[in-house]
Amino acid sequence: MGFKDGESNEMNRFLNEIMEQPAATEATLNFYLSPEGEKKLENFRKLIGYGQISRLIFTGMGSSYFVSYAASSLFNKLGIYSNAINTRELLHYQLPILDSRTALVCVSQSGESFEIVKLLEKIPESVLCIGVCNEESSSLTKSAREVLITRAGREERTSTKTYLATTLVLFILGWYLADLWNPERKEMVRKLIAGINDIVGRRSALALDILGFLGEVEFVQFIGRGPSYSTALQSELMFKEGARVAAAGALGGEFRHGPMEMVKPGFKSILFAAEGKTYSQSVKMAKDIAKYHGKVVIITNKDNHGISDSKILPVVIDQPDEYLFSIQSIVPVQLLVNDLALSKGYEPGQFVHGGKVTLSE
Repeated sequence: MGFKDGESNEMNRFLNEIMEQPAATEATLNFYLSPEGEKKLENFRKLIGYGQISRLIFTGMGSSYFVSYAASSLFNKLGIYSNAINTRELLHYQLPILDSRTALVCVSQSGESFEIVKLLEKIPESVLCIGVCNEESSSLTKSAREVLITRAGREERTSTKTYLATTLVLFILGWYLADLWNPERKEMVRKLIAGINDIVGRRSALALDILGFLGEVEFVQFIGRGPSYSTALQSELMFKEGARVAAAGALGGEFRHGPMEMVKPGFKSILFAAEGKTYSQSVKMAKDIAKYHGKVVIITNKDNHGISDSKILPVVIDQPDEYLFSIQSIVPVQLLVNDLALSKGYEPGQFVHGGKVTLSE
């Protein structure tokens, strides 16, 4: 049975973890403003410099892989050559690309994911391995040369606060390596935390508006570009894992190459459109989906987008930075997953056929 209106949040661990996100991201920021956290960032810089590293490869599974994609997008923008590879694919098909000029950044919230543990056993000694993890006593933290710890706290349900905190740590690392981790950037992260707090503070009305607009939900298409592709993929995962609702995540450009043919009356989508290089393309896509009689929720940071259509619902969040937008814009979807699961009689984010940590392939 689902939870009734007004029932104690103590029984809804998924919602509690969503509500804990402002504190989790603030704790993560404060750690990397501390001497201990800054020393870890500096150690990473030294390891890359001393090892004559020419490229970074981010790897992870599930949410950690999606985070890797967003991180690689930022690092490449900053002129730091990088790539993101799914750990299972790296383990079975692409291991030979690892060499002494590669820094492998293993991202795992638990540090115990099956594929990460197996990869740690096979990495050549000449390869510099860095970990990003939420657990200080894990296989990853014990094996990596240096570990960047998140401060998200314990998480039991579908990834929410660990996803935000891990993304933030990797963005901080990128800015630090590019000498952009300055007072202005730090203030932007504080604004991010305030923005997350604002969204969770109006959680009921926000989720109700989106659910009311979409109506009965059996499938949702998520669409994003650049760092927001990570947000689209994480949204897909949360819908499947947290609410047991079919969903798909797609790159905005790829969606026009065939999937647009799915759009018809009854089609429902959520599109992430941050002001930046591909904002106009994203807005045009939203209008085209509406033109073909589909519904689209457009989560954006720009209020004046010239959209006036009953089949388009704008959800505006106050986050001007395109990369930090990819973090903040996931929060309305988390709230939607919570309410959608409850409406279908499920405990939000609860694992039935697996567990929080995947221990087999």
